[in-house]
Amino acid sequence: MAKRKRLSPFRFETGAEAAPETKSTIPTYPLGIAPTRTMPIAAVAGDAAGRAALDEMGRTLGEARAEGRLIQWLPLDEIDAGYLMRDRMGADEEEMQTLVESLRARGQQMAIEVADLGEGASPRWGLISGWRRLTALRRIAEEDEKEGRVLAIPRSPRNAAEAYCAMVEENEIRVGLSHYERARIVARAADAGVYEDDASALRALFGAAPRARRSKIGSFVRVVRALDAALRFPTALGERLGLELARRLDDEPELAERLRQRLAEAAPQEAATEAALIEAELFRNEAPEAASQARRTARPAPIELQPGLSCRETPKGLLISGELLERDGVRERILALLRAEMGG
Repeated sequence: MAKRKRLSPFRFETGAEAAPETKSTIPTYPLGIAPTRTMPIAAVAGDAAGRAALDEMGRTLGEARAEGRLIQWLPLDEIDAGYLMRDRMGADEEEMQTLVESLRARGQQMAIEVADLGEGASPRWGLISGWRRLTALRRIAEEDEKEGRVLAIPRSPRNAAEAYCAMVEENEIRVGLSHYERARIVARAADAGVYEDDASALRALFGAAPRARRSKIGSFVRVVRALDAALRFPTALGERLGLELARRLDDEPELAERLRQRLAEAAPQEAATEAALIEAELFRNEAPEAASQARRTARPAPIELQPGLSCRETPKGLLISGELLERDGVRERILALLRAEMGG
């Protein structure tokens, strides 16, 4: 093939020698368009912008994790279900099986809440709320013979009191706990030193509850204190019977020991039998007709004058009770107020 020669433009000058043919120094490109070149300062600026974006993303993720806005998968074995004393005393087997089937069919729809126990802790995470979901997922993993995982939101409670509040609030919204279970977590949190006393625990854990409900929970706390170890079916204790029992425990300090002995001797195998034993002991000194009427008639619920101090109507008048009475000067101030009002 003949070699193509580069043609030089025609020159009008006379006597000028033709320029020697040389190889072109102009670079060629596949599409005939030279690619753009990044100036050094632009490259430096681009790198800085990229690093800034990565730093911002890292800060955002860190803040989301610290504020409990980041959901992540965690191994089931790394969750300590006993991190807090639970307010729920048990789970109905039928309800639990329904939850298992739902999780198998639709997967986990709501994350549990956990607290980070630190790098060296094993398990690494402590359960705050979501006990039923965690239990159901563990059952599924055991049945399938595989390691399971759970969707969880890491929280950073400042102290144990904040963790207990988170657990109680979640269950108040989602789960129908009995008054006894609510009262029991109040007593257990106070016993663990999370709160100063039962009244403080009640105010902190159920401060958002209506006053009437809080007053009923406070009454059940007295039942928990007196009979928690003796009752076999505490969650089945109805509101009416529980409030009557609390009232009688206030009026008759020896009733608690009598009930403990009676329940230990009878060893009831059903909730209805246990409730019948309690009623029989409460109304044993009353005539049959009066006892029957007492069972049918609900006593007025105590009125909470302020946290730790309640007032209740009795056949003989008004009964003021509560832990606040044990504080210095409270009884004297109440008596002085009553004397002043009666004298006026």
